Amino acid sequence: MSRFAILRHEGPQGVHWDLLLETGGTLRTWALPELPAEGVEIVCRALPDHRPAYLDYEGEISGQRGSVQRWDHGSYRFDRDDADALTIELSGTKLAGKMLFERMHEDPGQWRLRWASR
Repeated sequence: MSRFAILRHEGPQGVHWDLLLETGGTLRTWALPELPAEGVEIVCRALPDHRPAYLDYEGEISGQRGSVQRWDHGSYRFDRDDADALTIELSGTKLAGKMLFERMHEDPGQWRLRWASR
């Protein structure tokens, strides 16, 4: 299984959460306006891939982009991964269950995220 982390990112525009999924040598990353919750749909945005070091990093980010603190971490596996949808099974220290992502066609950088706990 691959690793994941959710970081609390406090930056110039306020607080959001970064979801990082280890894939090969990089981290697929999304910015979440809030933490996943059962029955709540979140609109999140895809970010450029991050370096694997962010799975374990906490502290200041270069370029005055704020700071991050790890909120959750663990392992995950893909159930589905294609251009328009992504489903993962997550096993973290705080979250365990499925995350379902659907690309929003009106803005391909935006995704709908739904959480289903075990």
